[in-house]
Amino acid sequence: MRNLSLLQRFRCVDLSIPGSPQCMSIRSETGTVLVASELAITEFDPRTQEVYKEVSLTADDYLPEDGGGVVVAIQDLPDQESVCVATASGDVILYNLNTSQLECVGSVESGLTGMTWSPDQELVTLTTGQDTIIMMTKDFEPITEVAINQDDFGEDKFITVGWGKKETQFHGSEGKQAAQRKAAVIQPALPWDDRKPRITWRGDGQFFAVSAVCPQTGARKVRIWNRECVLQATSEAVNGLEQPLCWKPSGSLIASTQRHPNKHSVVFMEKNGLLHGDFTLPFGKEQVKVNLALLCIFSDGCIQLWTVGNYHWYLKQSLHFGNEPLRAPACVCWDPEKPLRLHLLTRGWASYTYDWGWSTQRSHGNDCHDNANVAVIDGDKILVTTFRQGVIPPPMCAFELQLPVPVNLVTFHSQAQRTNELAALTADGHIYGLDSATTQFLVLSLVLCFFFFFECSFKMNNLITHMKTAVNARIFHIDSSELRLTEWKDSTGNTINFPRPCVQTALCTLSGEEHLIGLTERSHLYIGDSLVASNISSFVVYDDFLLLTTHSHMCLCLNLSTLSIKGLQAALSSDANQNDETVRKVERGSRIVSVVPQDTRLILQMPRGNLETIHHRALVLAQLRKWLDGLRFKDAFECMRKLRINLNLIYDHNPTVFLDNLEMFLKQIDSINYINLFLTELKEEDTTTTMYPCPSRSASSSAAGKEGKKVDIICDALRSTMETLDPQKYCLCVLTSHVRKTTPELEIALQKVHELRGESRKSVSAEEALKYLLFLVNVNELYEHSLGTYDFDLVLMVAEKSQKDPKEYLPFLNMLKTLEPNYQHYTIDKHLKRYRKALHHLSKCGEEHFTELLSLVKDQRLYSEALELYPSDSEQYKTLSVAYAEHLVEQQQAEQAGLLLWRCGENARALQAFISCTSWRNALAVATHIPLPPEQLALLARDLAGRDLCHVYRCLLCHVLILVCCQDCEEAISALIQGAAWEEALRLIYLYNRQDIIETDLKSALLDAHSNQTSFLESQKALFIRHKNRLAVVRELKAKARLELFDEDGPDCPDAELYSEASSVLTGSHLGSKYSRSNSRISSRSSKNRRKAEGKKHSLKEGSPFEDIALLNALIQIITIVDKMREEVHSLLKALVLFQSDGAASSLQRDYGELLQLMETALPEIWTENLQQGQTPVSHTHTEAPIDSLTTPKMRNTVKWKLSILK
Repeated sequence: MRNLSLLQRFRCVDLSIPGSPQCMSIRSETGTVLVASELAITEFDPRTQEVYKEVSLTADDYLPEDGGGVVVAIQDLPDQESVCVATASGDVILYNLNTSQLECVGSVESGLTGMTWSPDQELVTLTTGQDTIIMMTKDFEPITEVAINQDDFGEDKFITVGWGKKETQFHGSEGKQAAQRKAAVIQPALPWDDRKPRITWRGDGQFFAVSAVCPQTGARKVRIWNRECVLQATSEAVNGLEQPLCWKPSGSLIASTQRHPNKHSVVFMEKNGLLHGDFTLPFGKEQVKVNLALLCIFSDGCIQLWTVGNYHWYLKQSLHFGNEPLRAPACVCWDPEKPLRLHLLTRGWASYTYDWGWSTQRSHGNDCHDNANVAVIDGDKILVTTFRQGVIPPPMCAFELQLPVPVNLVTFHSQAQRTNELAALTADGHIYGLDSATTQFLVLSLVLCFFFFFECSFKMNNLITHMKTAVNARIFHIDSSELRLTEWKDSTGNTINFPRPCVQTALCTLSGEEHLIGLTERSHLYIGDSLVASNISSFVVYDDFLLLTTHSHMCLCLNLSTLSIKGLQAALSSDANQNDETVRKVERGSRIVSVVPQDTRLILQMPRGNLETIHHRALVLAQLRKWLDGLRFKDAFECMRKLRINLNLIYDHNPTVFLDNLEMFLKQIDSINYINLFLTELKEEDTTTTMYPCPSRSASSSAAGKEGKKVDIICDALRSTMETLDPQKYCLCVLTSHVRKTTPELEIALQKVHELRGESRKSVSAEEALKYLLFLVNVNELYEHSLGTYDFDLVLMVAEKSQKDPKEYLPFLNMLKTLEPNYQHYTIDKHLKRYRKALHHLSKCGEEHFTELLSLVKDQRLYSEALELYPSDSEQYKTLSVAYAEHLVEQQQAEQAGLLLWRCGENARALQAFISCTSWRNALAVATHIPLPPEQLALLARDLAGRDLCHVYRCLLCHVLILVCCQDCEEAISALIQGAAWEEALRLIYLYNRQDIIETDLKSALLDAHSNQTSFLESQKALFIRHKNRLAVVRELKAKARLELFDEDGPDCPDAELYSEASSVLTGSHLGSKYSRSNSRISSRSSKNRRKAEGKKHSLKEGSPFEDIALLNALIQIITIVDKMREEVHSLLKALVLFQSDGAASSLQRDYGELLQLMETALPEIWTENLQQGQTPVSHTHTEAPIDSLTTPKMRNTVKWKLSILK
């Protein structure tokens, strides 16, 4: 649905060239025109009218000086920097463009009637006066010579499979008379036929066609030859076939013309010679030139440009040159480089060059009054399609506008409320305007000079108010009030120029500033003078959106209000996320036709001509947001339902507004099914932040709803509103609101269904409601919930609607009816696995069921719930407490078990529980409460004290036990000294006046502790240094292994990305291959194997595949152990100083400080920057290292342990 737009035209008149033009060729390198006349070869520039070169053909007697010579063809040869000319006398002349020398490279005695070069200019075909074809190479070496007229059909001759006689075959609607019809008489060529052959090559150079007059019949036939000059096919007999011949470059069809008694047509043939379509011409004698998309037909004084779409040929442009013989076109050809550039030369040496471009004429309104009109030019008719009313595939349309002469240009009004009006420029220079009131064309004015404008807006009273045009990429503004042309400027006063001429322009607002967008024929998109993309096939500006299609078969919809020019460049240059709403895939070659204003439809046209309507997600969401802001819930809901947009957006867009307008929402929707659909799609997800994020609103600025779960809030609010409006009408919706809650309220829904059985006036029966409920909920689940209501009528009602066999549920229900109510409820709850409710009902059944209750409590571990059902002084409470305590002991919670036993009077068992968990205070309290004899109490204290004497804290507890219970201070002090609790030991020594212990035990213990600490620090230091050095060696070896692997496999090998700085890669050809191989076979099926694999991972054995990881773990352990010694060393230093062991204290402080400093300094060397950033060491088997080995250990430098009195 595109029209041809004239981009620019170059005109050269009164060229001073001798003779009359006979043929022409275009130099692709310079864009100049080569013209051959009966006297000379001339090269001139059509843009500057400058004649570059001229060489005479009569000087060397190639042509006679009297002007009677004929040049049959001329061809530019860029590779040879020459021009090849063929004359009717039979000479093939090569003109060197560098030396301006002529050379005759061959001659044919019978003369030449035509010359054509293959598209790749590797072959040249000549037709001679003896009706033969001569094929030569580009160096003019003959390949073959064959006769044009041959009796054989060719290699592609049709095969007859012998399916009966012609008389017995099916002949369609013509009937059997078609078999008896006599063959048409072949008529000879028309009298005005020059009887010369015509040659045309296919675009790929594999075939060429020759149209020549058959000597036997006198009629023209078209023969197709391959590149080796072997006949492939011969056309069927076509009466009235004329000499024009041109092969469509894409290779599908061959065009020619046919004269009928009552009409003149352009006919098309396939490669096998069969006819394939035609269309009627509005005039007589003509010539045909075809490029990739256009068919150029010219006759005396007129040129027409046709294009095809959906098998319909459209007349797009008509150029009239008058009736004077000198103004008639003599030579016409398409440019070899620019597909839509047409070169024309008249008999009076006037040169015209036209640059055409494709454009879509659409209405530009943004309101609902605009019908989304698109106008298509088809000769003297304008085909108008209104996409708001419907999508009509071309060549059909909504209505046609008939004009008296062919139309060259059409445009729509740009004024609001009048965008459906249009104006047309015809081939005779008149402008017609369509009056929307009378739907008739009015002649507005006669345009005396021909010019082209991209977009225009017009008034019916004035001719044209303003137009924008681009000439040499400059933008102008035409004011009809003064009829003057000025450069167009933006709001800042700067002149707007495009770097290249644009075939389509549009105004847009980008970040609040007005800009002009332009698209060139080379698919470059400009905003002013800035290039933003280079692969755009079409675009349209609608509202705040810029919609584009790209050559990568994507359709983008960008919100211009949130983008700058740089942001637009980034959005078009980067690969957008496929889940982004701004991007969607389209069919290859799709182009934008129009956007329906205030709607979601985007119309695309495919390369073959058919139309497709898509709903771009960005347009849809933008329109939905407008409808929701305007409280048009029905329009939004229907659009979302049709386009499968999640209905949660209705609430998530603005929760507060939705909850405040629930009544309006229900009245607008007014459909039980639609409301149920909305409720069933509800979910807790906020779709405005996940599925449909709004680009102009951040997550923090989105409207927040009430606190609580979203689904529950909506269900409760809607149910309340529906029950207020009409509870009977919305009965099913109310049921849905109960079922769709986060915790489905099935019992309430079932109860409402049950209540319907007793109502006489109701819009929905109980059976219908239950049937609907079964649609929402699984029947088995609903049966169980109905059973949980303890209402057997409701249970039977649900069971009857299910697929259950009555033999399955009737015996069970009958058994339940025979039970006592509480025990009946207990049995139902236990069956439904509602054990807490079952426990509650069973506790009301009496003491005879307590054993069953205790078994239920133990099986389901409902101890706390069971204790709440009985008073604390009851026997049941005591039994449950003992059972709970036994359970806690099994769970390694003996202290809590002891508390339960103690409070229920089981003191002996409580004492054993406290002893098992070394809860010495509770144990002594219970022992005193029993009470135990003094000797047993002392024995208990010594037993508790002897359980753990390894740590200072436990030693303090033990000395308290011994001192308090056993009254033995010496044993308590000894326990403190053994646990290195120096300060507490000194306190007791002086408290009980036992200074003798200082000499006998304390000082020797201090010296032993100093010796032990010193030797331990030395061993840890040596171990630390050894592991640190070994780690450096291992890392160096692994670095060499990586380099060797890169040298062998290259940097692009698949495993290259696995080798980080701390990587544990040792392949079979490098370090320790046996470990990596064996480790890859370790099975994870058994825990034993897993432990074995984990042990290998922490092995410090040299050469093991995970040695670096094991070294890191070992270093972490050393640092952690040494760092935790700060308090212990500090206490020992104070005790040594107190007893005048300053030398020993100083050496210990110095050694410990040096070790801490060594570790602090080595941390950055061991845990490098790569490890601190979290790069996981990876082995060849992809086994991950522990995360702890990657983190730098933290040393407690804030802990003060040094004594300043020591040096």
